[in-house]
Amino acid sequence: ALTKRLHNLFPGCLVLKNNPNWIQGIPDLTILFGNRWALLEVKASAKSKERPNQRYYVEQYSKMTFCSFIYPENEEEVLNALQQAFQS
Repeated sequence: ALTKRLHNLFPGCLVLKNNPNWIQGIPDLTILFGNRWALLEVKASAKSKERPNQRYYVEQYSKMTFCSFIYPENEEEVLNALQQAFQS
């Protein structure tokens, strides 16, 4: 699963599942790794519909840190970009 891949790519990271009932549209996962952090909005496929506010939060958090939609069709690309973001 994605969480396991994140732990393998970033040993010692903390992956938190966010509560969509608390803030509607907040990305699903927060990844804490050393002094870096990122957010991922997980979708079942590239064709999955976005929920209200999801695009807004992905765009807002992308200004602060790494934030992206992730789904099976773009998983490798997003995880490679996340590795680069955490290395910089």
